[in-house]
Amino acid sequence: MSRPIVPCLWFPDRAEEAMEFYCSIFPNSRILSIERYPDESLDKHFTGMSGKVLNGRFVLDGTTFVCLDGGPVFTFNEAISLTVECADQDEIDHYWTSLSASPEHEQCGWLKDRYGISWQIVPANLAELMTGPAQTQALMGMKRIVIDELVNAG
Repeated sequence: MSRPIVPCLWFPDRAEEAMEFYCSIFPNSRILSIERYPDESLDKHFTGMSGKVLNGRFVLDGTTFVCLDGGPVFTFNEAISLTVECADQDEIDHYWTSLSASPEHEQCGWLKDRYGISWQIVPANLAELMTGPAQTQALMGMKRIVIDELVNAG
């Protein structure tokens, strides 16, 4: 029996804040559960982690995620991104404005948020909009995708 794939996000120390932030941006979203690290006096392996998120579960617009506060051992990078397929320019603008926190990392609909996660904010019909070299050239010059500019390219 097939099970859904559930992404796990390793935050250095702000998992609960990130869950609340993402749930405030996406519709049909909510925090499902938070298990916390035990008091560090009970286990020396959890020094400095008392009360932080050991295992968080949340839903963003129907997709379940898990997350944790794992310390600075691992960090996010652009090798993995989360893609939001938008119905129209208003949706693109909403997600772009809400999530973008690092202008130097913006290109072709890609952005990086305040937690270091890379996102692709794209029109759901991007493949249909990319009808030739002029559209590809227009896309490569964009940070936030502007649908009208793709339609009118060429």
